[in-house]
Amino acid sequence: MFDLTVIWAVIIGFAIVAYVVMDGFDLGIGILFPLFKVGKDRDTAMNSIAPVWDGNETWLVLGGGGLLAAFPLAYAIVLPALYAPLIAMLLGLVLRGVAFEFRWRDPAHRALWDMAFTGGSAVATFAQGIALGALLQGISVSGRAYSGGWWEWLSPFSVLTGFGLMTGYALLGACWLNWKTEGALQRQVVTYAGRLGIALLAVIGAVSLATLTLEARYQTRWLSWPGVLATALVPLATLIVTALLYRSLSRRRDAQPFFWALAMFGLCLLGLGFSIWPYVIPARVTIWEAAAPYRSQLFMLIGSAVLVPVILVYTAWAYWVFRGKVGSEGYH
Repeated sequence: MFDLTVIWAVIIGFAIVAYVVMDGFDLGIGILFPLFKVGKDRDTAMNSIAPVWDGNETWLVLGGGGLLAAFPLAYAIVLPALYAPLIAMLLGLVLRGVAFEFRWRDPAHRALWDMAFTGGSAVATFAQGIALGALLQGISVSGRAYSGGWWEWLSPFSVLTGFGLMTGYALLGACWLNWKTEGALQRQVVTYAGRLGIALLAVIGAVSLATLTLEARYQTRWLSWPGVLATALVPLATLIVTALLYRSLSRRRDAQPFFWALAMFGLCLLGLGFSIWPYVIPARVTIWEAAAPYRSQLFMLIGSAVLVPVILVYTAWAYWVFRGKVGSEGYH
């Protein structure tokens, strides 16, 4: 018999990775938006994500809904602990969605909608980073309920992860625009990508070192002998991928920098998964303790087995149809 709890942990982990891949770059474009010239450059940047931005957030819904359905105890603990950053994230996503549509339909107030697009993108990204940091640093649990205070999520570590995620998403956004644009705007984002790559590498190092001070089990898992021989491969691979990112930027490749930036994120998520497995709430609740009954997981798995491939096929088709470079005229 398959362990459905592990399967659902993989599904939710996949949804998180897919969300970072799909929504990270368009949030990053929103963060970089004020740096682009008003007019053609901003229109081009916006049009590069116009056909796909709303579909990208499907994976956020899948991850959140899957957590509620497959791991209800974790959902019941995490939500009260992270109400503030999660509400801020949702409000930011709503604001940027409204701004995205209205900047085309209300040109008289386009400057205001541009500010809203940037603000919503920055708030949503920072809130996601805060939530990640709060989860890593530990959530107070008593029995089967959250026992901490309203501000437990706020700490220097969670603020660091918030700014770190903003840096990473901005790098993805710059690399995406390098792929999708031409001329002066492309040269501009290549410069930004070069600066952001170094900044992200520094943030990854800072977060990694800080994480080791949070829980004794993090140190044991990463630094104990002989396991350190395997875990050392992750930072080594990160350095190699960073070097390949800069080589592709220097050679003026279009698509390669974006995929190397995604690889940096992938290695970070791999390290995150290695740090917390098999806990859904680090050092507090395992995936098996938080899991829904077997029959409930099986029922939901049947639906997911149909819907997830459909979403993947549709998403791949959408990206294929709108492949290639974009201009300021866009799709509106």
